[in-house]
Amino acid sequence: MKITFLGSGGGRFATISQKRMTGGFRIDDFGGKNYQVDPGPGALVRSYQFGVNPTKIDGVFISHSHTDHYNDAEIFIEAMTRGMTKNNGIIMGSRTIFEKYQRWGPAISNYHKSNSKNLILVPNKIARFPSFSIKGTDTQHGDPTGVGFQIENNGFKISYTSDTGYFDELAKYHKNADILIGSVLRPGARSIKGHMCTNNFIDLVEQVKPSLAIMTHFGFKMIAANPVEEAIRVSKKTGVRTLAAFDGMRVDINEKHPERSKMIRLKDRFANRLKQEEVFSLNFEAKPNKKRNNKKNNYQN
Repeated sequence: MKITFLGSGGGRFATISQKRMTGGFRIDDFGGKNYQVDPGPGALVRSYQFGVNPTKIDGVFISHSHTDHYNDAEIFIEAMTRGMTKNNGIIMGSRTIFEKYQRWGPAISNYHKSNSKNLILVPNKIARFPSFSIKGTDTQHGDPTGVGFQIENNGFKISYTSDTGYFDELAKYHKNADILIGSVLRPGARSIKGHMCTNNFIDLVEQVKPSLAIMTHFGFKMIAANPVEEAIRVSKKTGVRTLAAFDGMRVDINEKHPERSKMIRLKDRFANRLKQEEVFSLNFEAKPNKKRNNKKNNYQN
């Protein structure tokens, strides 16, 4: 099993500036299936950048109707369904992903909903499938229907808070998680409405007691404070190994001992300027534009 971060940034200003990438993350080989989670702006491009295939997914999870979480969802649905030519996969998310609620949603069109199973997640309701089960977890955020999730296969559980402020019952929704992935927008005690800070995450980790905790979805202030130092502080306070996600991070999960999971930096395939033929084979040879060459020569003469 692998968890790959196609971005570790979040919030409107980190998204607009791309101070950190905002492609969400994907879970591979979870009960033999692959899931794309919160594909925000750039998720498709980042998939190719870090060498993961967007067509090899079996489900798309979208936590709520904010752009930094749903922006690339429809193109991933198209990838999952072979350009909407096949019935395949499952789309999971909050009510506002599928329908309008007050001033939010729908985030995806009826057309994009039509070739996959649709699952509206609500807190504490469990949906069971042959390869996994998933439970919605509550959030306190701008979108009132927003959800996180806890996904399970053969007793192994991954929890994702999505965007939420800290509240007393939050830990109950993520109880017994082996891996806890938290959206931690701000450092220290500097929380804002609808988002957690590091101190909030410390409280959550202390209560949930996962084997491995991962922080992601960093805003400007967290980035400036250094997420790695914040993660170290969480580890020291809680005794739980805590990672700060970075763009292109892959975690190879040790299911028996998640705390021993390996963190890997994926090769950036865009770091060197690849020639077109190295990305895909050409079906034709480019021919020089004779008219343009003649004009150039006349001008030089």
